[in-house]
Amino acid sequence: MNRFAKFVRRRKTLLLLLSLALIVAAVSGCQTIGFYSQAIRGQYQIFAHQQLIDKLIADPQTPEKLREQLRLVQQLRAFAKDELKLPVDGHYRKYVDVHRPYVVWNVQATPQFSLQPRTWWYPMVGSLEYRGYFSEKGARKYGARIAKKGDDVYVDGVEAYSTLGWFKDPILNTFIDRSEPELAEVLFHELGHQRVFARGDTDFNEAYATTVGQEGARRWLRASGKTNLMEKYETVLRRNDEFVHLIMSTREQLEKVYGDTLDKDGKVKAAKTPPLPPEQLREAKQRVFAELRSNYEKLKASWGGYKGYDEWFARELNNAQLNTIANYYDFLPAFQRLLEMNDNNMEKFYVEVERLSKMDKDQRHQWLRNLAKTPQK
Repeated sequence: MNRFAKFVRRRKTLLLLLSLALIVAAVSGCQTIGFYSQAIRGQYQIFAHQQLIDKLIADPQTPEKLREQLRLVQQLRAFAKDELKLPVDGHYRKYVDVHRPYVVWNVQATPQFSLQPRTWWYPMVGSLEYRGYFSEKGARKYGARIAKKGDDVYVDGVEAYSTLGWFKDPILNTFIDRSEPELAEVLFHELGHQRVFARGDTDFNEAYATTVGQEGARRWLRASGKTNLMEKYETVLRRNDEFVHLIMSTREQLEKVYGDTLDKDGKVKAAKTPPLPPEQLREAKQRVFAELRSNYEKLKASWGGYKGYDEWFARELNNAQLNTIANYYDFLPAFQRLLEMNDNNMEKFYVEVERLSKMDKDQRHQWLRNLAKTPQK
């Protein structure tokens, strides 16, 4: 491609981003404009530093470990298209080193005495339960501002994300070094978002994509005949299931403490009148979190001392942190059941998920909760 063609391509991308900025400016306040400006800058910086994977593989200067991982990406892309029926299109044909451990940092929040998630509205995708920043400083600054108002706030780094088909997503240095099963799961998870996305429904989208990622990774390892990796991956998933069960049980305890209820679509809603005075709620909250830490130590002992979740427990625990787990796993059993009901056929599964995505949010949530309770034949 000549220099002029490159200029035209970049100019088109920049114009598209600027157009988005103008739309946002027309419907947003000053603080919101600042948020979208950093998002646009961050996304454009990724575009500006993309390199074709084919060229990197052919380049003798490319480190051998990176070359091996990029070759694996090419194989995973082909598997995703042919076997998992995912819309690979031009995604993951390029690589970007963002020179930081995470590509974005997400901010999530809840009231101090409720598990009801705060939400933020975005053009084209609706309300989501997180706010993403391309800089850790920006995320922590925003999180601190919310925390001053009394909310529980959780800020955490994110290694991968999807632009939902608006752009061709690249491979990033933030997740390229993952083990083969984990890299496969990440790619298939993010490509799952490209296939189906329910506007304004974080829990639905993430649980569905998690199902695609895990099932896809299993199928990849089986097709590759990598028995040892398959056994290790199943151990990882088993430990993760036990960790998730621990967190979800803790959330149920806290819902009772706070007097939280469920709204018509099954989402947690804060009590209008708290069941206890603030000081008693605070003491009860601390007891539940102390019990969670104790139960985690017991769980870790059953794993032979495996410390994979120690970092998650290293900080002061709060409601918002628990919600990050619920986002991905609350509906997971229902989606796994839905896949089984469709003879483990991925195409049939996507069709059913697409049908659900078109339902009213409360209807699809109730449908999924009912499905999770249905006995398996």
